[in-house]
Amino acid sequence: MNIDLLSALCRIPGAPGFETPIRNYIVDQLKPLADDTRIDPMGNVISVLKGQGGPKLLLTAHMDEIGFIVQHIDDEGFIRVLPLGGFDPKTLTAQRVLIHGRNDVLGVMGSKPIHLMGPEERNKVPVIKDYFIDTGLSKTELDELVCVGDSVTRERDLVVMGRCVNAKSLDNRISVYTLLQVLERLKAEQPHCEIIAVFTVQEELGLRGAKTLANQLDPVFAINIDTTIAFDVPGAQPHEMVTRLGQGAGIKIMDSSVICDVRMVKFLRLLAEKQNIRWQPELLPAGGTDAGAVQTSGSGCITGAVSIPTRHIHQVIEMVNMDDVACSIDLLTAACTQIHSHDWSH
Repeated sequence: MNIDLLSALCRIPGAPGFETPIRNYIVDQLKPLADDTRIDPMGNVISVLKGQGGPKLLLTAHMDEIGFIVQHIDDEGFIRVLPLGGFDPKTLTAQRVLIHGRNDVLGVMGSKPIHLMGPEERNKVPVIKDYFIDTGLSKTELDELVCVGDSVTRERDLVVMGRCVNAKSLDNRISVYTLLQVLERLKAEQPHCEIIAVFTVQEELGLRGAKTLANQLDPVFAINIDTTIAFDVPGAQPHEMVTRLGQGAGIKIMDSSVICDVRMVKFLRLLAEKQNIRWQPELLPAGGTDAGAVQTSGSGCITGAVSIPTRHIHQVIEMVNMDDVACSIDLLTAACTQIHSHDWSH
C-alpha cells in the first residue's frame, strides 16, 4: 500500500461543499492516469480513460468528509458549529479540529467538565450543541483569521497498526485511493470499455454530487466504491456485523439508498470467485451511497458497488485492513477489463 498517498488523501481537508483542497490534489494525481479530466458545475471531478472503446462504465467515489461549519464566535472567542454530515456526538469529546479560515487554526472540542455536572447531566447522552471549539485565541485574534461560514475538519494523523490502517476520513478517502490505484492499473490494460471515473462532492449531505452524474454521462454500467460498516467487535451479534475486517472486498447487495442490480451482483461475485479474490456480501440496513443516486438518475443504469469494510466509521479512528483494500482494487480492475464480455441478458 502507498501509505504516503493515502496519508495525504486523509489529511487534506474537504468538508461537504468545501472540497477545493482535496479536489485540487486529486486532479494532480489524475494527470498521468486519464485521457481527459474536467470539473463539472457541482464540483465533481470527471476523468475519462477511453480504453479501446465499448460500453460506458461509471466508477464513483466521493471525496468529501464529514465536518462542521462555523455558526457563531462569542465574545470570549469560543466557536459554535453546525455539523456537515452525520456525527455521533459522544465521539467528539476532547478531539482536535482545524478551522479553515484565512489560515488554518487549530482548536479543541470542549464541553462542560464532569466535576461541574449534576447527576442528570452525567447520564445524559451528549448532543452537538453541548460542544464548543476552544482555540486559545481571543475574539479579537480570531476575527483576523476566522469568520462565520468557514469549514472545520477533524485533526488526526494516519497510523499503521499491523495489517490495518487507522485515520480520520477513511470514509471515503480509502475509496478515492482505491479508484486512483485502479486507474493506474487500467492505463496499461486499455480495457474494452470507456471508463468514466468520478470523484463526487457532498455525498455526506445526501448524495448531492452524484445526483447530477448519470444525467450528464448516460452510462450503461456503474460501480460505486465506498466504505461500509465492519461491526466485528465485542458484543456484536453475527447478523449485526455487516462485514468483517480481513474477509475481503464487500459486494453490496443493498443499503437504505439502493438495491443493487442482481445482474451486477452476480457479475462481481462470479468474477471474484473466478479470480480467487476474497469477497463478502454486504447488506447495510441504514446509510446510503452514491450508488443509489446514480441508479435512479437519467434513464438508469446497471448499478452495483464494491464496499471497503471499515471499523469505527464516522469517528476519528476509522480502520481498514490492507488486504481488503487490495481485494477491492483487484476486483474493480478485473470488472473493468471483463465487463464487456459478460452475458448481461440474465
